[in-house]
Amino acid sequence: MSSGQLEVERKFEAGPEVVLPDLTGTGGIAAVGDAATHELDATYFDTPDLRLARARITLRRRTGGTDAGWHLKLPTAVAGTRREVHAPLGTRRTVVPRAVTEPVTAVLRGVRPEPVATLQTTRLVTELRDGEGRVLAEVAADTVTGTASAPDPGSPAEVTTWRELEVELVDGDVALLDEVTAALVAAGFRLSDSPSKLSRVLAGRLAALTPQAPSPVAPATPAPEGKKGKKGRRKAAEPGPAAADVVLGALRRQVEALQVADIGVRTGDPEGVHDLRVACRRLRSILAAFRPVLDRTATDPLRDELQWIGSALSGARDGEVALEHLRAVVAAQPVELVRGPVSARLRSTEVADVERGRKAAIRALSDRRHLALLDALDGLLTDPPLAEAAGEPARTVLADAVKRAGKRLTARIDEAREREAVDPGAHQDATEHALHEARKAAKRVRYTAEVAAPVLGAPAEALVTCMKQVQDVLGEAQDTVVTRQWCLRLAAAAVGAGEDTFTYGRLHGLEEARAEHADQAFWALEPTLRAAVKAAVKA
Repeated sequence: MSSGQLEVERKFEAGPEVVLPDLTGTGGIAAVGDAATHELDATYFDTPDLRLARARITLRRRTGGTDAGWHLKLPTAVAGTRREVHAPLGTRRTVVPRAVTEPVTAVLRGVRPEPVATLQTTRLVTELRDGEGRVLAEVAADTVTGTASAPDPGSPAEVTTWRELEVELVDGDVALLDEVTAALVAAGFRLSDSPSKLSRVLAGRLAALTPQAPSPVAPATPAPEGKKGKKGRRKAAEPGPAAADVVLGALRRQVEALQVADIGVRTGDPEGVHDLRVACRRLRSILAAFRPVLDRTATDPLRDELQWIGSALSGARDGEVALEHLRAVVAAQPVELVRGPVSARLRSTEVADVERGRKAAIRALSDRRHLALLDALDGLLTDPPLAEAAGEPARTVLADAVKRAGKRLTARIDEAREREAVDPGAHQDATEHALHEARKAAKRVRYTAEVAAPVLGAPAEALVTCMKQVQDVLGEAQDTVVTRQWCLRLAAAAVGAGEDTFTYGRLHGLEEARAEHADQAFWALEPTLRAAVKAAVKA
């Protein structure tokens, strides 16, 4: 299997009367090559319920052209890009190689992909070159005939034909792509809203199979004259969606993010582990903050499993961040203060730690427990366990959730202040733990406010911004706890190898100073934090 590569392209549609304009002079294009014709035949594979297509993933075996083989195209967090994984054609036409199914283990979950469609494409490929002859982009003009396999025996196959244009970057940049797009639109082409050729061929089946969002929850019906407000005045019922509609929408987005991050880990995306842990934290926070909306007897076990997978992945990230930071600090030191092979030890330790973390992450994601968690999250969205406040107006429920999260945060901050007041020197560990708890509480406030922002507006958005600052400051403080532990471990290893340990002691001292600076920054930010919480609660 080839390593995943990032594909940056845009697709266009046009009627038969529209022709490709001369793009010479557009965005640094100095020459347009002659069109080369390719006949492509592709068989697309998916599960009977089209779970790959529904996740914006395509898996095909294609012959013809310059890249014949098995192709797996995966979504990324960046719009307009996809990650592509290749494997050789091999001799087995209908048995999908493990090399291209492993990255989507979390989507397939044990179901074997089968042929679901075939596409025959006549492709005219034109290279766009700069003045030095470099290929900046390729334009592929496709005439496509797609045949969807009959889902049931005896049903007729569906045949679709169309014309489309793809512009894929080679050595060019997004600015070039933007200029080419403008030229094509001016010539009569329009950007395609179809995510892939396969989705066009399977449009009918996808519409029937794609789970629909749960029907809007009927808001609780107030008394005809409304509820009493201050001074006995009656208030009109609050307009807008019910709480469950907002909360389930937020959960659906995070489950999708979790699945994309899972794919990222399996394909070696450097940010995959981080993104997956963030998705787990967001899901846990949403489930905790909105227990009045979703029955906790159903959601608390999911929170436990999300905590398990997040913890299982922590070793794959924390050591890498700490060692990368220490390497940067060493590089900035005067040469006379770096005694012994410090840089080499840091680098070799980081390489070994990253590899251990990668293997641990893959083991965790391959665990049946993880796949069961994904099934359970899907089940939660399909048949949500609604609680008493599910039908209440979203504004009221969201504001209450932000208020509860804010109170929890301020209580954690008060505990941390009390710890510092006792004796800062003697209770450093206790203070660091209290601030770490405050950081976790700040994350819950942020994730709760993110759910509430579309309804509560600017005050909730300001609270999100403030909590990001709090996370950054307290995150740096927590990072120093990890880096100091690494300093001690590295020094112990250096002693065993007979090396000078002076530099590791210096690094430890610098990290202590960084921790103190982060603590001071947090306490300076505290008044702003409290004000932001109060403003959001009053919204």
